[in-house]
Amino acid sequence: MSTLHPHTLAIRAGRQISEFNEHSPALYLTSSFLTESADEAMRLFSGELSGNTYSRFTNPTVSMFQDRLAALEGGERAIATASGMAAIHALIFSLLKAGDHIVASQSLFGATLQMFSNLLPKFGIEVSFVPLTDLSAWQAAVKDNTKLFFVETPSNPLTDIADLAGLAAIAHQHGAWLAVDNCFCSPALQRPIEHGADFVVHSATKFLDGHGRVLGGAVVGPDALIEQIYLYVRTAGPTLSAFNAWVLLSGLETLFVRVEKQAANALALAQWLETHPMISRVYYPGLASHPQHELAMRQQSAGGAIVSFEVKGGRDAAWRVVDNVSLISRTGNLGDVKSTITHPATTTHGRLTPEARAKAGIGEGLLRISVGLEHVNDLIQDLTHSLAVEA
Repeated sequence: MSTLHPHTLAIRAGRQISEFNEHSPALYLTSSFLTESADEAMRLFSGELSGNTYSRFTNPTVSMFQDRLAALEGGERAIATASGMAAIHALIFSLLKAGDHIVASQSLFGATLQMFSNLLPKFGIEVSFVPLTDLSAWQAAVKDNTKLFFVETPSNPLTDIADLAGLAAIAHQHGAWLAVDNCFCSPALQRPIEHGADFVVHSATKFLDGHGRVLGGAVVGPDALIEQIYLYVRTAGPTLSAFNAWVLLSGLETLFVRVEKQAANALALAQWLETHPMISRVYYPGLASHPQHELAMRQQSAGGAIVSFEVKGGRDAAWRVVDNVSLISRTGNLGDVKSTITHPATTTHGRLTPEARAKAGIGEGLLRISVGLEHVNDLIQDLTHSLAVEA
């Protein structure tokens, strides 16, 4: 399987075929699995034998999803979780302890910032936030107890790009790991492990599913370290359900054709937005005007499907755009085949303090669109109308 192209791995990797010779991945909706004897049960539960015992930590459908995603990311192993936030939680709480230190980008998803700012300090884990693109700031933030660098690239919602090779070099110089949230690109456009990352984190809810159907998350990384995360997930229980894994497997099968087309649509939409008189700035890595455009094109095969932009007139003008779209969906989710629009300052990043939002560069006029598979001219027509509505 390792010699196959990623487009093929997305469809064929990780398959387990039962005695019934099913063509599509089987859905194992069961809480537990039978054993032939008490001795076999003992050896399964002790780990002496490999096999399925209880679906909180062993289920064939979940295993297929994990194996396929690991193959796509070029990692040794993956562990699936109930959501993207559960994946971040499992990564940190399984590998770090009280007294450890994290260096994190200040440009993160709102819930991730909440976890790092408010939850981790309660358990004695210190976090320092630095600008995503400033390697010298990352170097300066390292302490003797630094164990983890955490970034998302492109960032949410401003699509800043991290220098993955540069961050990996700094982290490894100090004996720390680099974890990359690859939600915005997915392995269809970016494989962080190839650039030196130790872990890749996913909200599978987004592009991996691609249809807004189910929640899921995953961590991909070295087998020995994923084993530690697996043991934590097995005990704490933030596991992915078999049904959600089954849905996500079908999502992976169409990942490349979806994301590649969505990225093409996003580039066309971003280019149009740059010409609109109501827009003061467009944030999209595929544009030559993006400050990290060249870096993005070295790390990614395309700019991705997320376009953010500043509407002149602040919150009132931005809300008018949101309220007056008729085709684009008003929701905070992203990665769907249906285009979505949201106002980050009052939704995805609404729980942050005004100071934290300002530090992250999230203004009142900022809107984020996750571009889907509609015809791009229809998206442009929808935004043309909504941008023309006057107060």
